[in-house]
Amino acid sequence: MPDREKMEVDVLFVGAGMASLSGAYHLLNLVEKQNQTSEEKIQDLQIAVIEKGASLGAHTLSGALVNPVALKEMLPDFLEKGFPYESLVLSDQVLFLTEKKEMAFPFIPPSMRNDGNYICKLGKVVQWLGKLVEEKGGMIFPETAGWDLIFNNKQVAGVVTGDKGLDREGNRKPNYEPGIEIHAKVTVFGEGSLGTLTRKAIQTFDLQKGKFPQLFATSVKELWEVPSGRIKEGAVYHTMGYPLKDEATGGGFIYGLKNNQVSIGLVVACNPKDPYFDTQYVFQKYKEHPFVKKILEGGSLLKYGAKTIPEGGYFSIPKLSFPGGLITGDSAGFVNVPKLKGVHYAVKSGILAAETIFDGLKRKDFSSEVLAEYEKKVYESYIGKDLRKIRYFKTAFNGSFKMGLIKFGIQTALGGWWWTKGRGVEDREEMRTTAQYYGAKPPLPEKKFDEKLTFKKLTDVYYSGTKHEENQPVHLKVDHYRFGDYDICSTRCVEEYGNPCQFFCPAQVYEMVQNEKTEKLELRINAANCVHCKTCDIMDPYHVIEWVPPEGGGGPNYLQM
Repeated sequence: MPDREKMEVDVLFVGAGMASLSGAYHLLNLVEKQNQTSEEKIQDLQIAVIEKGASLGAHTLSGALVNPVALKEMLPDFLEKGFPYESLVLSDQVLFLTEKKEMAFPFIPPSMRNDGNYICKLGKVVQWLGKLVEEKGGMIFPETAGWDLIFNNKQVAGVVTGDKGLDREGNRKPNYEPGIEIHAKVTVFGEGSLGTLTRKAIQTFDLQKGKFPQLFATSVKELWEVPSGRIKEGAVYHTMGYPLKDEATGGGFIYGLKNNQVSIGLVVACNPKDPYFDTQYVFQKYKEHPFVKKILEGGSLLKYGAKTIPEGGYFSIPKLSFPGGLITGDSAGFVNVPKLKGVHYAVKSGILAAETIFDGLKRKDFSSEVLAEYEKKVYESYIGKDLRKIRYFKTAFNGSFKMGLIKFGIQTALGGWWWTKGRGVEDREEMRTTAQYYGAKPPLPEKKFDEKLTFKKLTDVYYSGTKHEENQPVHLKVDHYRFGDYDICSTRCVEEYGNPCQFFCPAQVYEMVQNEKTEKLELRINAANCVHCKTCDIMDPYHVIEWVPPEGGGGPNYLQM
């Protein structure tokens, strides 16, 4: 093991998203007020935030419609401080799409109303909030990926950051820099969906015991500039139906931004029965619908991105505190799926984490009993109350989307109650083999793109701004021999599922290529294409793929998304 530099801080936030930055800001604010008004000072508080992206906001992706309730609580003057929103929501519509037509709902369901919400590019919001944290004295370290946990007396005592300057085989290059050990009294995990260190903490402390597995959706999004008059600034459209089959849970969104820009995307649950399901391709078909095409045609693609969203809801939330740490935001699964909202929960969870840590600072006590107050605060807040009201939402949509809408309507009328608890299997377990789904192994689907309205994956990857150091260890770990002395990707998966990784990945990371000598198909991993969505880690039917952070600074650039 290399000799590592050690850094001591009081509180470490892992991942510079809305949850971590809100927690850091609120904690610094609480300490500042304490020192101004009380004789009991908290001196020399050291707060650090680490971020794997090259800059703040680079890896942040959302629609995004932001409910400002938590921002107002933390920053009553958030608008005066320059909150960088695109527009207030000025109109709301929900549409059901058939292949050629669109039908507007006669009313906006309460769960989808956006009065008072803001349309934002969330990366810019993260960048703005990060500056406020630094102005308060917080330390933020971009290009710094959390790689492993530090333990002391069976509790988390900080994080080891990733090494830099390793070649593809793990050998040291001339520019090699070992990661550092950042020791902290409390470590707060706000890494976003399927956080690497969060998962290690959940496994180490068995935080998912008695809970359902976390469930996910993949969201693909493009940012367009369109001719003037195509869509009004502040206009919000949510769509259901085409091009998704009734067995798929998901829908589309179209938001009107300033400067004739349009945020457009598709969100689909990560449990398709079809092993050939391809979210990026279905999204391209979505843009060909007459209603959508009328908005985009003649415009130009500006940016592309993809990410996963935790959708398991109330019954999938892990235990939120453990010895030495707390879990916030998307890492905890705080997303209101019917509302398509999670940013205000991320901010609120950061606030509650900060208040819990502040109590510990005053008492000079960060025991498990003190940190456990955080979970109590979460469930007593609107995070817990809101998610409890929709606790059976995912249950409603098992099987048929149309029936799911009816079931969810009944649940709402019953105050959220339902007679079956939920789905106790992971998303990957819902996938059918090609024989089960098609009856026989079908030919690979033919896909056509005009590169004007619809784009192949590699084109979209270009517009994601993704960059990785080519000569570094592959950050997509595939255990080819997990189930025996055969290469599962070249044998069982070829026959049983047709290698679904080449379809569900929205960035063409995975390809099956024929070995000229053996004439067998072999997996090729184009790790440099990875947009860090982590869909592969969720949907691979054998669970042989593990996503781990690449060298810090690598990945997409979503700042303008």
